[in-house]
Amino acid sequence: MSRLRIFDENDPGRPLFASRDGQAIAAELEKIGVTFERWRASRDIAPGASPEEVMDAYRADIDRLVAERGFKTVDVVSIAPDNPSRAEMRKKFLDEHFHKEDEVRFFVAGSGLFTLHVDGKVYEIECVKDDLIAVPDGTRHWFDMGEEPSFVAIRFFTEPDGWVGHFTGTDIAHKFPRYVPETA
Repeated sequence: MSRLRIFDENDPGRPLFASRDGQAIAAELEKIGVTFERWRASRDIAPGASPEEVMDAYRADIDRLVAERGFKTVDVVSIAPDNPSRAEMRKKFLDEHFHKEDEVRFFVAGSGLFTLHVDGKVYEIECVKDDLIAVPDGTRHWFDMGEEPSFVAIRFFTEPDGWVGHFTGTDIAHKFPRYVPETA
């Protein structure tokens, strides 16, 4: 289940706000220019589906977002717990950084933790299946996929280079807990 917790940047132990309600999450994130939506597939997606099959199941929402925001590239990324490069892949995103384009991800399956650092607050968003998050360009953040990552996500890009992180050099991301997905 999706979750938003908001902290003072100097107090990672006590949330100022916490919710698992999708509408409340969207409303709080909208205040800082972040889009949070829930999408539904137009058809079932079988495990191991091709990227084309995944995107076809969400075609109406993908096309709407591309038209609204001018994305040039849409792809599917899939990471499993047995990926031999999982530790290196995880490490790439754990430090605070920003992008010069919006970072937009839709979770087809699995989960991950986006943590945003905005105006003295830290917004911790656990994204799960059916969640779309759109983080505006220039927003400082980090992402944790957990020690045993398991997710399939649709990614949207306006720049041909895809993911390019500009790291801030701060240690704030190390002051907040790492992602441990809840087990069912």
